[in-house]
Amino acid sequence: MHKFLRAVGFSKLNDRKELQKLLTDIIVTSTDRGYTSNGEKTLLAEFSRDFAENIGIAVCGEFDDEDKFTYNYYYPYLRGSVFSSAEDISVERHAAHESYAGICDDIKVGVSLIFYLQNMIPYVKAQNLGLLPIKGTTVNLSALSVKGTVMMPLRKTERDLIRNHKSLMNKSQLINKARKGDEEAIENLTLNDMDTYTAISKRILKEDVFSLVDTYFMPYGIECDHYSILAEIIECNLVTNKLTEEEIYVMTLNCNDLMFDLCINKEDLYGEPAVGRRFKGSIWMQGVINFPE
Repeated sequence: MHKFLRAVGFSKLNDRKELQKLLTDIIVTSTDRGYTSNGEKTLLAEFSRDFAENIGIAVCGEFDDEDKFTYNYYYPYLRGSVFSSAEDISVERHAAHESYAGICDDIKVGVSLIFYLQNMIPYVKAQNLGLLPIKGTTVNLSALSVKGTVMMPLRKTERDLIRNHKSLMNKSQLINKARKGDEEAIENLTLNDMDTYTAISKRILKEDVFSLVDTYFMPYGIECDHYSILAEIIECNLVTNKLTEEEIYVMTLNCNDLMFDLCINKEDLYGEPAVGRRFKGSIWMQGVINFPE
């Protein structure tokens, strides 16, 4: 049973027979279908069905030469509605299934951001046609969570916002230069990190860590597309799974200037989300690559 099924409103689905019935219904009554050849004698297929706006489950498998469909795996999803990054993206296939992970080196995050690729079919089509690598792609990121907490925001003045924005822009420019081998930029980044560490080490003795850290984004656990985040809530809506009638919070988050959508079951969120407050929790990152027309 997929751990993140409860994030899209299936927290009470615990029986294997119920799961098989649900997956069969998705294949028969899917709202979106995609097909492509994998370069051999089989036809890859993906059937997806929305149970709320942009929220649902996808079933992936293949047809053999007798048009018999065999399902290989499924995954819950949230289709991202906000543009997240325009950095170049590389894609790698997972070992066990015909599924893919995307890697984006966005300087805003500070780490190589790895996500589960949702639009596998268009990518495989481009691969079969020999169109890769494609320049000018963008990505819409989204995330699922099964445990989160709402935290109050930090009190910031207009001057603080301007100073933080300038500091973030300067750091991004330094990281960009450091990637190109600029030794002075590397030295400045090292000195800035040392100054930050010294300042926090002094203040942490008297202040709570979450009053010092506004947002963060860092790897979580041993799976490469799982992260622990603290992010500002930009937009928040409560939607209902049309099949199970479970309520789901859908939030647009800003984490280190990286924008993405997140959904979490109402029962798994501690606190009342609102614009301006912060979300803290662990997430499974997904993404859709937007190929230029």
